[in-house]
Amino acid sequence: MPYELSRRLAAGPLLCDGAMGTLLYARGVSLDACFDVLNLNTPRVVQSIHADYIAAGADCIETNTFGANRFKLAVHGLEKQVREINRRGAALARDVRESSGRDVFVLGSIGPLGKYLAPLGTVTLDEARAAFREQAEALLEGGVDAFIVETFSDLDEVALAVAAIRAITDVPIIAQMAFTDDGVTFTGRPAAEVARALCALPVQALGANCSVGSSPLYEVLEQMRPEARNLPLCIQPNAGLPSRIGERLIYLSSPTYMAEYAERMVGAGARLVGGCCGTTPQHIAAMREVIDRRRPARAEARTAAVTVRPVAADISPGLHVARPPTLLGRKLAAREFVVTVELDPPRGHTVEKLVQGAKLLRERGVDIVDINDGSLGRVRMAVLPTALLVREATGLDINMHFTCRDRNLMGIQGDLLGAHALDVRNILAMTGDPPRAGDYANATAVFDVDGVGLIEILRRMNEGQDATGSSIGEPTSFYVGAALNPVAEDVAREIDRFQRKVRAGARWIQTQPVYDLPLLDRFLERAGGSPVPILVGILPLHSARHAEFLHNEVPGITIPENVRRRLREAGDSALRVGIEMAQELVRSVRTRYAGAYLMPSFGRFEVVAEVLDAIR
Repeated sequence: MPYELSRRLAAGPLLCDGAMGTLLYARGVSLDACFDVLNLNTPRVVQSIHADYIAAGADCIETNTFGANRFKLAVHGLEKQVREINRRGAALARDVRESSGRDVFVLGSIGPLGKYLAPLGTVTLDEARAAFREQAEALLEGGVDAFIVETFSDLDEVALAVAAIRAITDVPIIAQMAFTDDGVTFTGRPAAEVARALCALPVQALGANCSVGSSPLYEVLEQMRPEARNLPLCIQPNAGLPSRIGERLIYLSSPTYMAEYAERMVGAGARLVGGCCGTTPQHIAAMREVIDRRRPARAEARTAAVTVRPVAADISPGLHVARPPTLLGRKLAAREFVVTVELDPPRGHTVEKLVQGAKLLRERGVDIVDINDGSLGRVRMAVLPTALLVREATGLDINMHFTCRDRNLMGIQGDLLGAHALDVRNILAMTGDPPRAGDYANATAVFDVDGVGLIEILRRMNEGQDATGSSIGEPTSFYVGAALNPVAEDVAREIDRFQRKVRAGARWIQTQPVYDLPLLDRFLERAGGSPVPILVGILPLHSARHAEFLHNEVPGITIPENVRRRLREAGDSALRVGIEMAQELVRSVRTRYAGAYLMPSFGRFEVVAEVLDAIR
């Protein structure tokens, strides 16, 4: 969005962020340290500051690169890392912007070289141009939306910086000079003269920042305005002048004081306000309030092409927006008996039959349906669109199965974030059946992680991090479940995995189909019990042949001989007997476990509906 910044500045005032160095110092970084190299060494600290300013309401954030030119970095022996530090600084800011989900501009910060130009100093014009160009190229590679050339005292030096940027790109440039209490630069140039000089440069906005507080810079703004030639004016004062108390620098201007001046500055024509040294997210949040009072509420991003049910939000004092518990979570917390029914996505691209079945289940009192994810390694419609189509057609709450087979680590996280944005937050985390179990035996399986690893990823997302520990912005609110096979051949291994899933963050367990409830009881007793609710899987049997197929050919299902014999003896009445056995199981489960997880076979929803009569 290179030119979007110019359009937005013309449309109304924008709010920039505040100090970077002040917050780094407050978080334990020495004043003598190189702040810019923190982009490489401690990037999460830098990102946390960007995130705090965005949460406070900033429309623009500046990269942590103010001093990242070859001359200033040379003081720390880092002059050969100019490109790496600047590129990384831009990328860190962009990542925070993306994870916040807000329309925020990333401004590439470029400050003075820290050495005088010849003939007063030793830096030649060619050396200065090369240094500014080197920094600008790296910021551009990192993805900045615009440049902010700031805190300059020398008009010749700022002109060199602007020319170096304009030689490589036409993205917007904001040029800001520093002034004394007397309203002149440190080289003695008055504000009106500075405004005229900056207007002659190929910049899209001009103004003043740093060195002094709100009152002196307000006067600078008034002197610049008549000379600005309709270019947007940008003002970012310090939080007053600092005073040293012990080893600390204290800035005295309060958030309320700076916000009042920000409102006056906007009224006087400023189109970008923010803060410099000493300002904090609290100052920016106060400015946000006064700016919003002067104009209609900012338009928020809208989700296109998908109808999403409204999501209630609980706004806490820390600016974090938490979603309420899911229906499944509320029911389990209240110890209501939960019934959920599994739906397989269609083999084709139409969901009419599935929707009709789901509506029948709703009529029978079902509130929650499970949407399967490529079970048995067969190709079906993707799980998330199936879940959305069913929910929109029926109003049923969704428990989405999610497997690791078909997605690498990046795909897993991308799909989960998309599901959360669409308010699909019940996730049954599963490893998934291998391709050889289905129609595509030669397909490549991924399995970057297994079910336990997937639960760990979901737990980290609920803490606001991705799998690598990087911020994703606002934490997610997933309600995570896990699968259990109580008839596994290696019981010890299954118990170990069950316990690891719970430790990783599983909030409930769903079992494979169970036909012998005492066997499940013994499994859990051997495992030391379950600290989380159990939903017992129940798959009604249709015939003796159906039972033999499941017992002998489907992994994870064991049907006792007495059950299979009963179906054989039932003959033509086997379906009726299968329904009765499922009803008996449901009644027994209701007295001992948190819920039942019913699985229709062959798409016969009416069979499950009849089983449900046992608990109506």
